Amino acid sequence: MAQEQQTVTVGGRRIRLSRLDKILYPVTGTTKAEIVDYYVRIAPLMLPHLEGRPVTRKRWPDGVGDAAHPGSSFFAKDLESSAPEWVRRTGIEHSTGTKSYPLVEDVPTLVWLAQTASLELHTPQWRFTADALPGSPDRLVLDLDPGEGVDLATCAEVARWARRTLDDIGMPPLPVTSGSKGIHLYSPVPPGQTSDSVSALARELARSLEADHPDLVVSAMSKAARPGKVFVDWSQNNGKKTTIAPYSLRGRERPTVAAPRTWDELDSPELAQLELAAVLERAERMGDPLSALGFRGGERVAERAPLRTYLAKRSADRTPEPVPDHPHVDAGPSGGAPRFVIQEHHARRLHYDLRLERDGVFVSWAVPKGVPASASRNHLAVMTEDHPLSYGGFEGTIPRGEYGAGTVTIWDDGSYELEKWRDDEIIFTLAGRPDGPLGRVRLALIRTDGEGEKSSWLLHRMKTAEGEPSATDSALAPPPAAAPAPDPAPAPDPDSRLTPARLRPMLAENASPALARSSARRWSAQWAEIKWDGIRALGFWDGARLLLRARSGTDITARYPEVTGAAAFLGDAPAVVDGEIVAFDAEGRPSFTLLQNRMHLTRAAEIRVQAERVPVRFAVFDLLSSSGTDLTSRPLRERRALLEERLADASGPFTVPPAFDDVDAALRASAAFDLEGVVVKNPDSTYRPGERSGDWLKVKHIRTQEIVIGGIRPGRGGRSGTIGSLLMGIPGPDGLRYVGRVGSGFDERTLRRLDDLLAPLRSDSAPFTDVPDADASDADWVRPELVGEVAYAEMTPDGRLRHARWRGLRPDKSPAEVRPEG
Repeated sequence: MAQEQQTVTVGGRRIRLSRLDKILYPVTGTTKAEIVDYYVRIAPLMLPHLEGRPVTRKRWPDGVGDAAHPGSSFFAKDLESSAPEWVRRTGIEHSTGTKSYPLVEDVPTLVWLAQTASLELHTPQWRFTADALPGSPDRLVLDLDPGEGVDLATCAEVARWARRTLDDIGMPPLPVTSGSKGIHLYSPVPPGQTSDSVSALARELARSLEADHPDLVVSAMSKAARPGKVFVDWSQNNGKKTTIAPYSLRGRERPTVAAPRTWDELDSPELAQLELAAVLERAERMGDPLSALGFRGGERVAERAPLRTYLAKRSADRTPEPVPDHPHVDAGPSGGAPRFVIQEHHARRLHYDLRLERDGVFVSWAVPKGVPASASRNHLAVMTEDHPLSYGGFEGTIPRGEYGAGTVTIWDDGSYELEKWRDDEIIFTLAGRPDGPLGRVRLALIRTDGEGEKSSWLLHRMKTAEGEPSATDSALAPPPAAAPAPDPAPAPDPDSRLTPARLRPMLAENASPALARSSARRWSAQWAEIKWDGIRALGFWDGARLLLRARSGTDITARYPEVTGAAAFLGDAPAVVDGEIVAFDAEGRPSFTLLQNRMHLTRAAEIRVQAERVPVRFAVFDLLSSSGTDLTSRPLRERRALLEERLADASGPFTVPPAFDDVDAALRASAAFDLEGVVVKNPDSTYRPGERSGDWLKVKHIRTQEIVIGGIRPGRGGRSGTIGSLLMGIPGPDGLRYVGRVGSGFDERTLRRLDDLLAPLRSDSAPFTDVPDADASDADWVRPELVGEVAYAEMTPDGRLRHARWRGLRPDKSPAEVRPEG
């Protein structure tokens, strides 16, 4: 029986692993657990060859099979939306639109790829630039592919001939046995080349080898010319093509690896393709024979280039800033306690640059309003590129037209004591100059959005042992003449329920119109709001920036720029609001179907396009916190009055929907405009985060049900080759209860998206407790992880949904939250 799924922490990332005992290579019995182990152990050698390159994956969800029954596989370029948010990605424009490729630069990402049976990883011969654009090639590759009747030793002979030529032109190659049939040769490419120029050179090399050895070498693409010869494939230097990455597994019958080799090994009569166990043994014994190409041809694996972004933005002949002649770290730490510097930067706008010494560089943030004056204020901090340690003493004027143009002076500097350094939180104590403005202050940086450069953080001044900053401390922020007034956001209280990490919205119970009427009669007054056919969103406003979180806690800030861009309507003081993101059709009615075009997007280019095509509004119906005061214990009528006062001048995407004082009038109005229904609320109710309460009752005009997808039945006729219908379930006390199939309401785009999302969830066993044989006969099972919503005519006595019609995915809901609506 397959192992239970488990959640592991790798490199600070939580990853769910499942079916680790599943055999992916039947001939050798190699399991998924062994694949995960291989990629973890080979990561120190493999990652330098992947760094900065877009990765195309070749996946075998059901394993590679054997010669008689080969497993099915597919190439995956566009990163699926179900991928963890922490997987780095960068978009590339294609004729069919922008595709978001994963960047595999850490062990957690390798482990996640192994979990999804991404056995082969393919990369181009170039890396992304600091501006996330395809860069120049940094290596040339020749693929020596043996034709029928040619062995690996003959490939090695051709490799030696190619080596002599490449050595002569100053591009010494290094060999890799491909893990398939042949050998790859990698050579460093001088800077400034283009993919076209490198392709032309590779083609001429192949032709030259063919001219010298016509009996054994062929350079033409025709497969008919290859038997008995070695095909020198030069075409993989095209900027749009990829090659199997060094140390990647291959999807062959046995778990072979694209293994870097030495030239001495190519002379051995026992030369053969290597499998994963042999590659791991070699890695421990001899390291990486391809290390010279580990990062940008000619640099060593052990070296990193954290200053490459800094250098890409500056030229030594145009700026007085320190500009090292290489992208590596400075000579080393300064000795003793790590240093910090805060520089006052009069650029287009005055801001302060906070820099902390870490791993041989200054990790840096731009802080527009400087260090907070007290623990009751937070200031926005935006991470910038790493700076060289020599920047710690820089003062001067950066010329107009250059990056960061303006005057830089040192506001204060000194050493710091580190308490915690995590990806999302850093706590430290700064000790400035004896006569400087800072003194000694304990601070925290808390990441709120994004990763790496341009990520957003809050800079928070920690309280002293007595509970508040001293009178002396409160004067340590930049003087008012030099900096704007402090940001009004309150200090993050780890015990507060109202933080983005902890707050979940209050939920309504299902009710009939009769129950809603009788409940409203018991309350002090009737109160009903329109039920918007959108997705729930909590908004966290700090006075400068709005963060949006879905019901599940997922960060959806970047998905709705028209909402976040208009958040100034919330005023200067911080606030937490509850509402619904809604898209409207041409008749002005809420449309959940249209919202599907927005709610799954993560790429900025697509979001911008769809924001124009399908604009949304934020219907705000509750105020949970204002100016740092928690309002959840106050009655709804009071919260609503404060909300209406706060958003009195709101327009554009912000709206405060009306509240009816008559339940029947609200029901008639919503029915007349063909709306989903109403929510009837007790005006005296407090707000209970994360709870479902009878003080809020939802009444629907149409029957809808959230469901968990557990299987796929293949399409027929016009839908042949794609999804015919989805098998639906609702969690019950004994497991996932089968409630029927949905096969209508899909368009082609929806079917493609569902196919992409469900492919990595394929499973060998049914997740349902009671699926009928007729529906199970040709079903493909999937792990029950995706939630959707359907409309239906009625629920039968045996619990099936009749005439179900697909409405859309619900990424804001987890399977555990799904419950019967009827």
